[in-house]
Amino acid sequence: MGRRKARKQKGAEVELAKFLPPGEGLSEGDSEEEEERVSSRSKGQEEEEDTDLQLNMEIDEQFVLPSGEEIEKENILPSHPPDLHLIHQRIKDNVEVLQDFRVKREAGRARQEYLTLLRQDLAAYYSYSDFLLKKLMELFPLPELVNFLESNEVPRPMTLRTNTLKTRRRDLAQALINRGVNLDPLGKWSKTGLVVYDSSVPIGATPEYLAGHYMLQGASSLLPVMALAPQENERILDMCCAPGGKTSYIAQLMKNTGVILANDSSAERLRSVVGNLHRLGVTNAVLSHCDGRQFPMVLGGFDRVLLDAPCSGTGVISKDPAVKTNKDERDVLRCAHLQKELILSAIDSVNAASETGGYIVYCTCSIMVEENEWVVDYALKKRNVRLVPTGLDFGKEGFIRFKEHRFHPSLKSTRRFYPHTHNMDGFFIAKLKKFSNAIPKMQKDEESTVETASPASAPEVAAEPQLKKKKLEKLKVTTGQKKQRQPPSKGGSVQRHKRPFPQSPGARPPARKQHRVHPNRQ
Repeated sequence: MGRRKARKQKGAEVELAKFLPPGEGLSEGDSEEEEERVSSRSKGQEEEEDTDLQLNMEIDEQFVLPSGEEIEKENILPSHPPDLHLIHQRIKDNVEVLQDFRVKREAGRARQEYLTLLRQDLAAYYSYSDFLLKKLMELFPLPELVNFLESNEVPRPMTLRTNTLKTRRRDLAQALINRGVNLDPLGKWSKTGLVVYDSSVPIGATPEYLAGHYMLQGASSLLPVMALAPQENERILDMCCAPGGKTSYIAQLMKNTGVILANDSSAERLRSVVGNLHRLGVTNAVLSHCDGRQFPMVLGGFDRVLLDAPCSGTGVISKDPAVKTNKDERDVLRCAHLQKELILSAIDSVNAASETGGYIVYCTCSIMVEENEWVVDYALKKRNVRLVPTGLDFGKEGFIRFKEHRFHPSLKSTRRFYPHTHNMDGFFIAKLKKFSNAIPKMQKDEESTVETASPASAPEVAAEPQLKKKKLEKLKVTTGQKKQRQPPSKGGSVQRHKRPFPQSPGARPPARKQHRVHPNRQ
């Protein structure tokens, strides 16, 4: 061992002697002094590097807005794609400045400039339209907005719903584990759901799937049926049922008793409903192809109604990325108008005197306020319904205030679900209780008020100059003379004969009836 150490020391001395000037060697004392010099130099270099890093950090903390020319240069050359790493870093820095704007902002810069740059960067990095980004920036705080956009880039986990009409969740999980499926229970809130992490076999083609032991269904679509809470032997309407996941879940909770009317306005989508209901062994469902807005005239008197209304799909962007760019203000308002018509027809289809029910569950896969709270608040004003708790322990409360809108305070009982907080598709759920079958009279009164408010020409005429007044009077005189010259109509002659009679024209006919009936009694 001693010989090896000596060889290593000699080798090190030889290597070190190459870097020294000729004639100079290293003694033991010199080597120690040299080591001290080298260590002191290295410490000095480290201190200098630390100071440089601190200066760099201070420089980086001060985020400077790029000028318009710099942004134009990034967009001028279409052949060169934008530097996504640079844009992503700029988004982070911009969000940090906006969170503490008074301290970190650049002197002479307004908040709106930072927001416009952030919207442009988010649109370039995540490929969203400017309209949708404006809506999302109004809906979420800035850090939460970035988390929402990031979560839409990742697909939601695959979930299954056990069909308890044919099997139990424990037996299904064991059978799928034996086939090489890695799964876990969905959560404490669900007794039938399973989460699939990975699988060596296709989940949609296993013998258990073909036998109807489970249904491929998103976690968020289980929640409306749980809020509906169907009971056995009830009459239930699923107004927009395709592809049949919620309908089959209602059937298994009812244990194939009662009647479910599964309706959808699309005949092509009803084919998938037929296939799924046959495969899952549902026997208490009747399918119908009808427009949901006409449903109270077709059939009514249901105990409960589930309305999964068609929407813009802003909660399922991870499934349909085309929503990022193909939606605008007209699409959202068109959906909101249709949803208002559907929710009124759903309320009218429910029997308020039902012993077990009288409930309506309204849900959408959208996160827009115009399609959710706005629609429910409209229904509260137009029908005799009130909001009740959904029975779901998690989820965020619905909005009571949003921009200039002020909604009913009971909208706190509605529930919102987001992909970045609950790891499921964006969803909105509201549960309504109908307490009277009578339709409020405000709708008819509104029409009469509109008619009475329409003749507003009198003040305009009064405000005109005197010359115009004279012309108008002449026209009135001439028109009055023309009307007098016209021959009287038959209706007019009849009215003249009726003038001498008493004011109550119905007084004489009943007297005649009494005279006719009196002799018969005798």
